[in-house]
Amino acid sequence: MTISRPARIVLRILFLLGLLFIYVPLGVVVVNSFNADQTFSWPPTEWTTEWWQKMVENQGVRDALVSSIIVGLIATAVAMVLGTLVALALGRYAFFGRDTVSLLIILPIALPGIVTGIALNNVFTSYMGGLTFLSILIGHATFCIVVVYNNAIARLRRVGTSFDEASMDLGATSWTTFRLVTFPQIRSSLVAGAVLAFGLSFDEIIVTTFTAPPNIQTLPIWIFNNLFRPNQAPIVNAVAAALVLISIVPVYLAQRLSGNAAHAGGRI
Repeated sequence: MTISRPARIVLRILFLLGLLFIYVPLGVVVVNSFNADQTFSWPPTEWTTEWWQKMVENQGVRDALVSSIIVGLIATAVAMVLGTLVALALGRYAFFGRDTVSLLIILPIALPGIVTGIALNNVFTSYMGGLTFLSILIGHATFCIVVVYNNAIARLRRVGTSFDEASMDLGATSWTTFRLVTFPQIRSSLVAGAVLAFGLSFDEIIVTTFTAPPNIQTLPIWIFNNLFRPNQAPIVNAVAAALVLISIVPVYLAQRLSGNAAHAGGRI
């Protein structure tokens, strides 16, 4: 299908407007993190790295960062195991209710975060003795599993079952087939899913708000709690700018890994 020249021009303009709408506010946050004026007068007249230095020295930021990393790593590990097993079950076997199970697995990421958060909060406060570190992990794992599952199931459907069947015909056990045939084919997709899952967990705030106990703060919760405190606002800008820059890494890696998986799938 060919597109007329005026239509291409309109699409390009809309595309550029969309990029500006997304990235200009992020650019403002990064610029303000170097703004010497605590009221963030615009345009900045003086520049400083003081806020970045205070961010590094701030104990609350360091504790929140450690909590976010620990929660993200554990939630991602849980998601890797459960998401992969569910993908293998639904992608390799036909049974009654398979579509329903698939829908239930995907549903947590489709639901508004506040709904998931309230539901988990009610369960933990009413039946499991209150909010703990475990409640945060379970809350994050609910949507991390979906990301890993989606990557794994898509890859399994792309490669098909012919290689697995050939391995079994040659006398390999199910475990040997998975270890030597299936896993190498889906490995890059699993890594991409893990990177995205960790990124989502690290940035998550809505579900965390309802599942975190008072004595544990993740980095997004720390940012939210200090956002409207005048003496902390410049540090919050520095933390937000650092997150913007750091978030580029997992997104880039996931994109590269997903691209490599797609090329590998085309060669098989």
